[in-house]
Amino acid sequence: MIDLKNNGLDYPQFAVVGHPNKGKSSIVSSLALDDSVQIGDTPGTTQVKRGFPLTVDGKVVYELFDTPGFQRARRILSWLNSQEHVSADKRPNVVRKFIDEHREEKRYRDEIELLEPIMNGAGIIYVVDASKPYGPEYEVEMEILRWTGQPSMAILNLIGNEDYRDEWKKALGQYFRLVRTFNPITATFGDHMSLLESMAQLKEEWTTAIKVAIGILNDLHQHKVEQSVDAIVSNMQRTLSYVYVKKIKSEKATVEEKESAKEKYREQSIEYEKKLEQEIEFIWNHRSVDKVENLVVFEDIGLFSKESASIFGLSENELTITGASAGAMSGLGIDAIFGGNTLFLASIIGGIVGGIGARVGFDNLYEVKILGQNLGKRELTVGPMKNLNFPYILLGRSLYHASVIAKRSHALRDSVELEDEEFFTEQIIGSEARKKLEKLHVKLRKGEEPSDELVSEYRKVILQCFLRLLR
Repeated sequence: MIDLKNNGLDYPQFAVVGHPNKGKSSIVSSLALDDSVQIGDTPGTTQVKRGFPLTVDGKVVYELFDTPGFQRARRILSWLNSQEHVSADKRPNVVRKFIDEHREEKRYRDEIELLEPIMNGAGIIYVVDASKPYGPEYEVEMEILRWTGQPSMAILNLIGNEDYRDEWKKALGQYFRLVRTFNPITATFGDHMSLLESMAQLKEEWTTAIKVAIGILNDLHQHKVEQSVDAIVSNMQRTLSYVYVKKIKSEKATVEEKESAKEKYREQSIEYEKKLEQEIEFIWNHRSVDKVENLVVFEDIGLFSKESASIFGLSENELTITGASAGAMSGLGIDAIFGGNTLFLASIIGGIVGGIGARVGFDNLYEVKILGQNLGKRELTVGPMKNLNFPYILLGRSLYHASVIAKRSHALRDSVELEDEEFFTEQIIGSEARKKLEKLHVKLRKGEEPSDELVSEYRKVILQCFLRLLR
């Protein structure tokens, strides 16, 4: 095992510093994979330093310090320059002297909070908003940071629509060893890894530690992908094979009993999907996602209304091919399309395939049976799901949600907004892949237990689809 050492610590530390309201907390949240970091538009949201360690399997990989912004930089630099002339190698001692002498003074609280972790060995990540023009007032802050003697890099964060990176680079290059662009809101996993590669260059003693961190995070990302696929496959099996059972006393079930049983069936299936969403969000460490309400609607009375114009599933042609390949078209017909007015996908699919729903039928949505012989022991059962298209609707929704969560930056604090784009299951899953998926769907429709080999083959297809969405 490689021993990671950084000034007595067994992991690297970095203090994220800069002017107030330049995205420091967002960068900490993004790099620490932690959505608990407090982020606000009001300057001064961060008033005390706080460490956010990135922990994997109980071990800290690295730690980031969220710090207050500079408030009285000119006074501090003036104090540093007023001390007796010292050589560059002694300047860090002068900074420590300032901290010791002014620790109890409230006016310097913010600067002391941000300087302390640096003087305790943390590297410097200086953040600027490169969508605003460069100003010489930043040079005071940068000069103070240079006095600390710690390895440092600057991050250009584009908060607004303008781009002044060229002029910022000319200035920052005179103070920092590295200058990189990093947008914590839009950053991908690849962007994160690239930034870590840069951080590994700051100090020779940190290179091995950060290289190890990159390897750990790559493994962690792959593990999360595998966990997500397992969760999706499990939910597919659970939902498609689900059977609701209700005891009845009469020889025949009443209309009310049938409708009640169908409603219970739908409610449980909706609950299954909600649990899957929560599991996916937990896997990717998004514990406080405030997303739009997501409901599965299997059967909609307003099917022929304008409200049900959005349809998510296979096209008529693809459904015909899929049904034929599985030998399941008999009795189902090519019109076994699912339609529904869902909050989750209406904004994505709306109007794209409108008109197909006019010929939709739900006779084969799910199976309803009466079981039992003796009075008082009869059971009304609903399920398993018989609709040919529904598995692809459910799978498409699951994959879309999982991909949105997996790619979502931990720095985001707004609701998950579903993009207004064409998103057909048939675009994600090719015809050959659907043939493999349909083998399991047929088993579940018949109420049969699929073999381990069949589930494994099914899982491989889902994994390929998910990886395609994460690109």
